[in-house]
Amino acid sequence: MDRPLQSGKLDIDLLKKVLKRYSIVDPRVVIGPKIGEDAAVIDLGKGVERYWVVTSDPITFTTDEIGYYGVVVNINDIATRGATPKYFLATLLFPGVGSDQKLIHKIFRQIHDACRRFKVSFIGGHTEITPGLDRIILSGHMIGEVKKENLVKTSGARAGDLLLIVPQNLPLPLFAPRARGPMGRRPKRGIFPPFGKGVKGRVEMKEEL
Repeated sequence: MDRPLQSGKLDIDLLKKVLKRYSIVDPRVVIGPKIGEDAAVIDLGKGVERYWVVTSDPITFTTDEIGYYGVVVNINDIATRGATPKYFLATLLFPGVGSDQKLIHKIFRQIHDACRRFKVSFIGGHTEITPGLDRIILSGHMIGEVKKENLVKTSGARAGDLLLIVPQNLPLPLFAPRARGPMGRRPKRGIFPPFGKGVKGRVEMKEEL
């Protein structure tokens, strides 16, 4: 009998197995499902100068600002590619007990305000009242764009790359729509978030990279 799975993200070894066995990749998929890569990259074809960057991330913890966090965690994934977030979709599952029109308006207002702040279009999704839930679940989906020559890959870290380490409780997204470095200069590699305090360092090459 299999041992019970723990709460949180799937075990990496298990995830590697299922991704290897069940992934179907179209030739236009530049980056598909991989450990450590936060967003997929799609080539829209000849004559198109930009890639689509696509991600999906949920908010499952209890928070009064679930609409805001649903937008910004997906923006963060898009930013890791050096891309600009453009379009947001949300699946919203409301508990049968405690949900009312006031709550629904509140969540949609949070999503709208966050999208407007970061110049993202809220283009659709799904909503329902779901029996058995004790809190709201939001699953967000974001599409961004990046010029092909500016694409950043998580797996492309090299010795000497500049890192910025931020606290886990940072209330703002690590969002750099144009990936500008210190003094507004564009770095050769990497993302430089404009918000919050962090610890800067440099990549030391290790075997797993």
